Amino acid sequence: MGWQYQHQWWRDELGRLGIRQSMSRKGNCLDNAATEQVFGHLKDEFYRGREFDSYIVHWNTRRRQIRLEGRTPEEFRSMSLAV
Repeated sequence: MGWQYQHQWWRDELGRLGIRQSMSRKGNCLDNAATEQVFGHLKDEFYRGREFDSYIVHWNTRRRQIRLEGRTPEEFRSMSLAV
């Protein structure tokens, strides 16, 4: 999927709205890996009956992440700002 975002009408509409389009290189799924990972988590976990706003609060304040050394994004940010 994603071919529809290459259509000239869509690209013109984004330009009219002042939105800069960004697409990965053809055939290289790793270009957008970080974003795809976030959406993967969202798809896996969002069905648990949460509204989107409460899920964002959960993600930032309660969901511990391996890449942040077991901290939540909020804890990691606070620690980074304290340095």
